[in-house]
Amino acid sequence: MRRLLTPILFAVAWLGATSALAEVQRFVVISSGENVGHLIVDQAGDKVDVDYHVDNNGRGPKHKEHLVLGADGMPRLWTIEGVSLFGARVDERFEHGDGTLRWCSQADSGERPTPAPSLYIANDDSPWSLALYANVLKSAPEQSLDVTPGGRLTLTAVRSQAFGPNALTVTIYRLTGLELQPGYVMLDDAGRMVAEFSGSQITVREGLEATAPELMRMTAALEGERIHALQTQLAHSFDAPVRIRNVRIFQPETGTLSALSSVTVFGDRIAAIVPEPDTPTAAGDYEIDGQGGTLVPGLHDMHSHSTLQTGLFYLGAGVTSVRDMGNGNAFLLNLTRDIDQGVAPGPRIVRDGMLEGRSPYSVRTGLLADTLDEALEDVRWYGQRGYRQVKIYNSLHPDWVAPVAQEAHRLGMGVTGHVPAFVTPDHAVEAGYNEIAHINQLMLGWLLQPGEDSRTTLRLTAMARAADLDLNSLPVRRTLALMQEKGVALDTTAVALEVLMLSRAGEIPPSAVGYVDHMPIGYQRYRRRSFVDIDSPAVDQTYKAAFQKLLDTVKLLHDSGVQLLPGTDAGTGFTVHRELELYVKAGLTPAEALSLGTLKAEQYLGRNQSLGSIARGKLADFFLVSGDPTQDINAIRQIRMVMKGGVLYFPSEIHEALGIRPFADPVVIQPPKAPEDTSAGVAGESFLFGEGMDDDHGH
Repeated sequence: MRRLLTPILFAVAWLGATSALAEVQRFVVISSGENVGHLIVDQAGDKVDVDYHVDNNGRGPKHKEHLVLGADGMPRLWTIEGVSLFGARVDERFEHGDGTLRWCSQADSGERPTPAPSLYIANDDSPWSLALYANVLKSAPEQSLDVTPGGRLTLTAVRSQAFGPNALTVTIYRLTGLELQPGYVMLDDAGRMVAEFSGSQITVREGLEATAPELMRMTAALEGERIHALQTQLAHSFDAPVRIRNVRIFQPETGTLSALSSVTVFGDRIAAIVPEPDTPTAAGDYEIDGQGGTLVPGLHDMHSHSTLQTGLFYLGAGVTSVRDMGNGNAFLLNLTRDIDQGVAPGPRIVRDGMLEGRSPYSVRTGLLADTLDEALEDVRWYGQRGYRQVKIYNSLHPDWVAPVAQEAHRLGMGVTGHVPAFVTPDHAVEAGYNEIAHINQLMLGWLLQPGEDSRTTLRLTAMARAADLDLNSLPVRRTLALMQEKGVALDTTAVALEVLMLSRAGEIPPSAVGYVDHMPIGYQRYRRRSFVDIDSPAVDQTYKAAFQKLLDTVKLLHDSGVQLLPGTDAGTGFTVHRELELYVKAGLTPAEALSLGTLKAEQYLGRNQSLGSIARGKLADFFLVSGDPTQDINAIRQIRMVMKGGVLYFPSEIHEALGIRPFADPVVIQPPKAPEDTSAGVAGESFLFGEGMDDDHGH
């Protein structure tokens, strides 16, 4: 009985303390050091009203919440009304009464008879909800609860400390089971939220804005400890050759599979490839039986924004190389170093530097320029640190595009990016773009009217106009001819547009069908939501027709010889699989899609001498699947093992550690039958006479 009463007693104390203070709690939302929104929590007794408003990069959730809490701290009523990230309508409701739980959200709806209260996990909530969950979980048995509508939430107290200029006593908590990565919330002694700092965006109590850099460092430190421990647990290294037998090798040069072969890896390189059947494995070597499966070169995400957490997701999906298209620069330099040194798990990272101009719509990532001179200096900053390209963003002044591109080219860098507002793709290409990022940024040049501002959500909603686009029209043919003439590539991110255009409230979107039921419940619910406001069947059909025109554009570009770069603008790795599937839906063969995602990506990056295909002397970056992906592109989802630089990962182990149901059984590693003899040969010995050099051989 005492264990059951403890959460109730704590919740009463929490509610009582908050009510006694009779205060409105105000928070500031900070992204990249700048104020981008607010969170206001007005709590009086058991009633709570929340106002959450974010405007960052021309988008952000804006909604109001009303809660009525029970004596146990759990919501008996929770309503959320407003709009989500890109303006989709939010009208969520949960209530518990008459022995029944009822809920309705963008993701799902249902009811469940139960006399006992249950903690509801909101679909479109605010950062304050983490404080609510933490306070309920604090005294739950083992600080863990089954939650509604599904899943299990666990709380861990990370540490207590003094925080802020007044040395406020706080405790930092980690919540797992909500999403793909943990949430972090800081509470004071009364259980009130001080800060939520789970990602690149921070919500902190008003008056403590100056602590944002410290909170970012805390996030990095806490997640660094967790991720580094996982790397130690999940990375398998070898002190002898590893022989992978009975596999067919995908050959991106021809788009075909080899005959059954044996591939030997030593250190970080492929040491030998020979036909099967081959001689028995040496006693000192490791052996893996591929059982007739297919060995595929490591995949690429040519549009990533890397985090500490994305590394394991990418490796679990067979993605061994990414191109980071904009990040916190100090963070990215440190992350690249840690991955290269094997301290952190993750793919190889090629760095592109984000360059933005100052405006009310500015993104707060990379470097932000107020003048052309600052923009040129920012280009030089990236050049001095080995960045491959400069990525121009939405608010860069149209007159700056050409001089920025010229300076980047002078320093040996390429130029990619969004097409800035009030600039056409044709102008961007003529000004020096080597590549355009996102297929919608290309297509908007054929869809927007003069004066329309692409820095707003129009860069998504205007894509509905593509339903009526004539791909044989003069504007399309002119842009295509210009891209062909200048050799300009396209970073497609078709899957990102599919997510935004085809997601529907309550439905699993096509982009997620292949993997979502393996994911934590919070992520599953997140994927069952809309990003655009679909208010009629006609609007629904318009977006679907527009997305088909997007796929038709992919095929047109490919057939015209434009280099397609498969990118996702996401970090799960599963979306890389979907990007390649979309290429096939557009009309490419599976082999063509795989070649673009492996060798051709490396040719574009200039690293194909060491990467992109499975050949003797190249770096050992590849993965094993049971099926034949040249016949069925979906076969790349069933990954049994991944190697990056000779270090082996089992996706099943990675996914279990991340709360994901595995997709395929791992291979079995047969250890050496006898240890390798490494004693022969001493540094400085001569083998000229078959014996060591001594004084008699001094002649």
